[in-house]
Amino acid sequence: MPPIPLFRHAVFETSVAHPDQLPASFAPEIAFAGRSNAGKSSAINTLVGHTRLAFVSKTPGRTQLINLFRMKNGAALVDLPGYGYADVPESVRRQWQGLLERYLTQRDNLVGLVLIMDARRPFTELDCQMVKWFTTTGRPIHCLLTKADKLTRTEQAKALKAAKEAAAKMLGVITLQLFSSLKKTGVDEAEQVIAPWLEPELLQPELEIEPGPPAN
Repeated sequence: MPPIPLFRHAVFETSVAHPDQLPASFAPEIAFAGRSNAGKSSAINTLVGHTRLAFVSKTPGRTQLINLFRMKNGAALVDLPGYGYADVPESVRRQWQGLLERYLTQRDNLVGLVLIMDARRPFTELDCQMVKWFTTTGRPIHCLLTKADKLTRTEQAKALKAAKEAAAKMLGVITLQLFSSLKKTGVDEAEQVIAPWLEPELLQPELEIEPGPPAN
């Protein structure tokens, strides 16, 4: 029997406004972060095989909460607020950035970061700041270059090459790939990279979870 896809069947568990409100847990957590409108919610929905698990807002910057989704193996997928939306007040931006930094640097059971970036605009200043925060933990970062379907094959190759060159100049373990939520491409590659982050002894195979309401 083929293995169950890593993220498939994840269910919404809770939304919190601050990292301190997350449930205490020893189970591994995988964080998903990215600029507003980079396609983070769509990427999460594609990975889990659910069209509405993570809320896709038509207004960038709307998601202000940390949303936690529990996977069948007991690990959690943690959807962090999008960052970098210009129309959000400066005070709110500072609050979000402080929230993100605190979670990324102080959450003991966080095993890795999936950084969502538009393939046409990777490694903006704020993306680089996220990398700097997280690499201090020594944990891996995997970058999904989303909306790859908007580029030709030649442009995709150039974008991936340029992003890898940029990543090579940074500290930490950083891997990259192209991804398209529209074409549903890149899911298997992402799972192959992320699965080794999860230590088997910390997982609970076939965990039964009562799904909560959709995240807002």
